[in-house]
Amino acid sequence: MAHTYNWNWSVLFQHPYLGWLISGAEVSLALAACMWVLAFTLGSLVGVASTLPNRYVRALAAAYVEVLRNIPPIVQIFVWYFVVPQLLPPALGMYVKRDLPHSAFWTAVVGLGLFISARVAEHVRAGIEAIPRSLVQASLATGLSAAQSYRHVRLPIAYRNIVPVLTSEFLICFKVSAIALTIGVMEMTAQSRQVEFYTAHGIEAFTAATLFYLVFSAIFSVGTTFAERAMRIRG
Repeated sequence: MAHTYNWNWSVLFQHPYLGWLISGAEVSLALAACMWVLAFTLGSLVGVASTLPNRYVRALAAAYVEVLRNIPPIVQIFVWYFVVPQLLPPALGMYVKRDLPHSAFWTAVVGLGLFISARVAEHVRAGIEAIPRSLVQASLATGLSAAQSYRHVRLPIAYRNIVPVLTSEFLICFKVSAIALTIGVMEMTAQSRQVEFYTAHGIEAFTAATLFYLVFSAIFSVGTTFAERAMRIRG
């Protein structure tokens, strides 16, 4: 006789399983937010560097993007977690691996944040280069320095032009945060696996995780749609 699955959705609302899922959701959101701060900051700096007149700076920026963008994120997170601490002085490596509070969480932030930063850098570079040269020259003609031109003219326009792709990159941060489970971060997917292990109700547990990712992505997408309309440059 074929085995019949014993459905039990109520297990998701029982103690401690509901608490595990809520904790996993909080960790996933915190991980995505921290990754995005790192990715947006470094990506903006590298994107600007990619448009500077100095060819050596441009070459370094291009190398940064090519290396980080073309290595799978799971490989990068393993390198940061297993390899980098071994290359540091022993005391520092031990601190990073074992004594640093929430070391796996911060390793995931660095490893995945750097991967996304390379993608953001390319979007920022494209946004800056899409600005008409006449507008850049006009900003310099008013007496602005190159740095002031980037700060007051080029970057504000570039960011407004690339809001849709930046939105997509944040959602990628949110989705790839699930990779952090491979180094022990108890985010949503990891907590769902734990619920499945203790209850043998994997379908219910992973359905809850799936709905969490879908609902958050949908809410964020709707919110950013209004933001894109508000920030769109007329004409």
